[in-house]
Amino acid sequence: MFRAQWMFELAPGVSSSNLENRPCRAARGCLQKTAADTKGKQEQAKEEKARELFLKAVEEEQNGALYEAIKFYRRAMQLVPDIEFKITYTRSPDGDGVGNSYIEDNDDDSKMADLLSYFQQQLTFQESVLKLCQPELESSQTHISVLPMEVLMYIFRWVVSSDLDLRSLEQLSLVCRGFYICARDPEIWRLACLKVWGRSCIKLVPYTSWREMFLERPRVRFDGVYISKTTYIRQGEQSLDGFYRAWHQVEYYRYIRFFPDGHVMMLTTPEEPQSIVPRLRTRNTRTDAILLGHYRLSQDTDNQTKVFAVITKKKEEKPLDYKYRYFRRVPVQEADQSFHVGLQLCSSGHQRFNKLIWIHHSCHITYKSTGETAVSAFEIDKMYTPLFFARVRSYTAFSERPL
Repeated sequence: MFRAQWMFELAPGVSSSNLENRPCRAARGCLQKTAADTKGKQEQAKEEKARELFLKAVEEEQNGALYEAIKFYRRAMQLVPDIEFKITYTRSPDGDGVGNSYIEDNDDDSKMADLLSYFQQQLTFQESVLKLCQPELESSQTHISVLPMEVLMYIFRWVVSSDLDLRSLEQLSLVCRGFYICARDPEIWRLACLKVWGRSCIKLVPYTSWREMFLERPRVRFDGVYISKTTYIRQGEQSLDGFYRAWHQVEYYRYIRFFPDGHVMMLTTPEEPQSIVPRLRTRNTRTDAILLGHYRLSQDTDNQTKVFAVITKKKEEKPLDYKYRYFRRVPVQEADQSFHVGLQLCSSGHQRFNKLIWIHHSCHITYKSTGETAVSAFEIDKMYTPLFFARVRSYTAFSERPL
């Protein structure tokens, strides 16, 4: 410090007054640079030490020494709290040692980017016939790879079935590369989209494939049932002596089952799902209180998908009562009763399209003699709890018809 000031005084054109008023800029800059370098080296050494401790903790955790791993994790985070997000794994987290670099295989990444085209390139040709798969073990029986492509695709359509069980198709694609290619056939996914949305899905835009449209576009699910549970407290009658009044807790369920052909079933009952869900597998259920009808999907300009349904009570033919056929009865005005339901389809949690929110519910009574229709709209309050989807495996255990 003194030497720098002395050299500055000897410089020409510097007066004594200027020396007193102006500090030594060169000396100050030199000190600031030295302090910054020292601080940067300390931070770098601190972060390097924390990185070593964190990688050591990863190694101990993979070896099963959880107690030791926790100690190293704690020491690393005491040095650098966000060390977990600063590590780029320049060392192998598999924990065999120090200094091993993490190398990505660019060839494998490019193959996994388009798995379908990669599998198609890996297929072998034998006797000018495309072989989708090869038998793993030699057998005297005929292997499925001998079947023509048309027969295999027909089998895959039976797997999907008229119930649109695309989940089973995805599981079937895990068998081998040939089955993966068959499961990605655009015609299967196009037929599935046409069955769900009809003419409104003629254009593929903005999706890149029919499979992407089926997975991403909002739709109701068919491999289960939507269930809601409503609970409320109802006041009972007062006792005869007037000392107390009973209160009742009322619980009931609503079930809605959708079918790919546009049919829908709805049931309101106090019975629990264990006894009701198996009865809703087909539309030919014998449950008396079941409501049957049709539904349609509607997508508004606000990109919200709504489900509108018209349901009626299942009609039963009553046998003629010959006992009172000679008595004159008071004519009863015949009427048709139907219920109009509006629901908003949305996703909840990690599942897609598994929640239905009530937006409309009304009763329409049409008198046959006059043709007039009386409409009674119900207020959507807390009694209309949302319906959540529950998958039922037995609904897709059998295939009645191919896709």
